[in-house]
Amino acid sequence: MLRKRTPDREPAPAQPLPMTSEEVRRRGWDAVDVVFVTGDAYVDHPSFAMAILGRVIEAEGFRVAVLSQPDWRSCQPWRIFGRPRLCFAVSAGNMDSMLNHYTAARKVRNDDAYSPSGQIGRRPDRATLAYCQRAREACPDVPVIAGGVEASLRRIAHYDYWSDKVRRSILLDAKADLLVYGMGERPLVEILHRLAAGGPVGRLHDIRGTAYRLGARATLPEWHEGAMQRGLSPSSEAEKACKPLPPDAHAGTVVLPGYDEVRTDKQAFAAMTRLAHRESDPHGGRRLVQYHDREAVVVNPPALPLDEGELDRIYSLPFTRRPHPSYGEARIPAFEVVKDSVQIMRGCFGGCSFCSLAAHQGRVVQSRSEASVLDELRRIAAGGHFKGIISDLGGPTANMYRMNCTRPEVRRRCRRPSCLHPNVCPLLDTDHGPLVRLMKAARRVPGIRQVLVASGVRMDLAERSAAYVNQLARHHTGGLLKVAPEHVHPDVLCLMHKPPAESFLQFRRKFQQAAAGAGKPLYLVPYFMAGHPGCDLHAMIDLAQFLKRHHLRPEQVQDFIPAPMDLATCMYHTGLDPLTGEQVYVPRGARERRLQRALLQYFMPENYDDVRRALEQAGRTDLIGAGPHCLIPARRPAPRKPRAKPAKHRPRPR
Repeated sequence: MLRKRTPDREPAPAQPLPMTSEEVRRRGWDAVDVVFVTGDAYVDHPSFAMAILGRVIEAEGFRVAVLSQPDWRSCQPWRIFGRPRLCFAVSAGNMDSMLNHYTAARKVRNDDAYSPSGQIGRRPDRATLAYCQRAREACPDVPVIAGGVEASLRRIAHYDYWSDKVRRSILLDAKADLLVYGMGERPLVEILHRLAAGGPVGRLHDIRGTAYRLGARATLPEWHEGAMQRGLSPSSEAEKACKPLPPDAHAGTVVLPGYDEVRTDKQAFAAMTRLAHRESDPHGGRRLVQYHDREAVVVNPPALPLDEGELDRIYSLPFTRRPHPSYGEARIPAFEVVKDSVQIMRGCFGGCSFCSLAAHQGRVVQSRSEASVLDELRRIAAGGHFKGIISDLGGPTANMYRMNCTRPEVRRRCRRPSCLHPNVCPLLDTDHGPLVRLMKAARRVPGIRQVLVASGVRMDLAERSAAYVNQLARHHTGGLLKVAPEHVHPDVLCLMHKPPAESFLQFRRKFQQAAAGAGKPLYLVPYFMAGHPGCDLHAMIDLAQFLKRHHLRPEQVQDFIPAPMDLATCMYHTGLDPLTGEQVYVPRGARERRLQRALLQYFMPENYDDVRRALEQAGRTDLIGAGPHCLIPARRPAPRKPRAKPAKHRPRPR
């Protein structure tokens, strides 16, 4: 359980956490307990991890200050609050900093959705490393706790797309004392209470949801025997050094292939990825150990999910739901998208191979109570800036509210990476009834004119509930609804862990029927992906033909980006499916990726030359000409007239 301690001083209600030493003085504090360092602008809204963690820690009685987007070229910003009593808590922000900075073509992005006015350059590359090192430099004796998406996904050896190499665990390069991975409320609360009680950070090695490093000097017998019993071997360097494991750890520990193995052996990298994902369940996952030369990284089992009461308490905390006043009139694009949204759940059991949600938020869906959600809606409706429309009632997925395994004893043993692939698990509760009731109740809250659903809908679940699809079409779609079929080729969909194309077509038909019954002109906005492992030009041509047959013209397409720790990233790096060991085709090089992307938008005149090259290369010149099945004409069409730029969208969450 998350514990609650009566604070020494009650903060003023709906007051943002301090960002300056002057704000600290106005609160009457002589020092702060925790300095949160973040690569994002500070927005006191429950859609932002730093705001949630800051409010949770404040509610536990600790004095919290926020160091937002500091100048990392000097350690001086880390000293503006004085020496924190307990620790620095460091995060790169809501996204991996490399994904935030660079496109799939490794080009610098034009804007940063999490910075004031979308300004780029407000955080460094690999921000966790820079922030931890500056914290250590500023106050060498203060513990440094790393967390956030970037740290979570890089907690073991990982392939880094931007440097095209396997990098060590971020723990070793950042030199943090502890790493909190996943959703951090529960482990961070325990860490701070134990530090406040006088416990040294070096003794905090038994906390779920954390990882730590062991140096070469520590020793413990029987580590090698425990590894051999599982048919795994650490690197030869580790074997010579006889590295330790924590007391009694070998009985519940999986030793991953070492860094020196995975760096040079792609089979070992695939085995590491498979083992890490198999042990990611909070109820049955075991401790992981990975050796890096003469050091070891120990990853404790994931933190247990929050129960309904704990989640409700978090979302009842006094968020201002606004950016910090110091930003003035500057707009923060990510905030503009979510400012009037409500998170009703966290976690995702979909297990898409290219998505990091399972590795960070986990597969177990944690849902708020209906009363908690309605209470938040009433608070929003009473706010002075609210205009009557809730922009999203959802979460990582729009329609997994209150869905989980119906057999907890089976769940503890389950090692399936997805509850939906290759088919929907018969033990999964797919009842949309609680969600439909919540949607109806949300519409009745005084002061709210409309409640929209902007989160992506999982179609293979939605098609099981006609009542949900009808409610969605009649009351919760403003004109466009996002869905993510991603592809249509069966082999690619299998590697993606996505349902077959028929699922999209069935949902589309049911949604259109519901929209017609409501007398509303509604449209689906399907997302498709180019460049995913397993996808060659022939598969993309199949997708282009599907789009033409069904009169779909996507204006936004997604290039596959190998994010650390994803199953698809392992496929990209190794050419192997880590779950089956089978060979996987990997599209590489800027030219092939460009051709695949062009096929997704074959109808655009500016893509004509690339589409023609792709068709000729694949031997599909039959699709060039004037026939009804052809993708492009025999001659280049006239260029389109320039259109007004569409509104900018924040990057899709991973």
